[in-house]
Amino acid sequence: MTSQNTRRFDDVRPGDTLPELPVPITVALIASGALATRDYFPGHHDKDAAQALGSPHVFMNILTTSGLAQRFIEEWAGPAAVFRDLKIKLGAPNYPGDTMTFTGEVTHADADSRTVQVSLKGRNSMGNHVTGTATLALP
Repeated sequence: MTSQNTRRFDDVRPGDTLPELPVPITVALIASGALATRDYFPGHHDKDAAQALGSPHVFMNILTTSGLAQRFIEEWAGPAAVFRDLKIKLGAPNYPGDTMTFTGEVTHADADSRTVQVSLKGRNSMGNHVTGTATLALP
C-alpha cells in the first residue's frame, strides 16, 4: 500500500536507501499484468505456448515490470511525488515461483528543480530482472 506521507525534498539525501520490497512472482501476477496491458502474447499467459518457445513457464512482460518499479518508488516517495522519468532495462526473466526483491538508492538531488534520482534493481534467483533509474519531483 502506498504511504499517505510524501517525502519532502529537504529530507532526502544522496546515499539514502529505500526499504526492500519483495514481490512474489505468480502465474496470476504475470497473466493479469499482461492482459491488463493488452499484451496478448501467449508466452505471458499460456504455459504450453511459453514452453513451445523454449521457456520453462510463462514470463513477465515489460509493462508489468514497469508498473512494479513505479509501485516500489512511489511507496517510498509518497503520493504527492511526481514522476519526471522512469528508465528501465530488463535482464533475467521473472517466472512463477520466484520472488523479485526491489532495492534502491537516491543517487542525485537537484535543489533548483527539487528533483531526486533513484537507482533501482529488481533481483530474482537468476539475477537482476530489472535495473534502472527514476527521477521524481518532491515537494
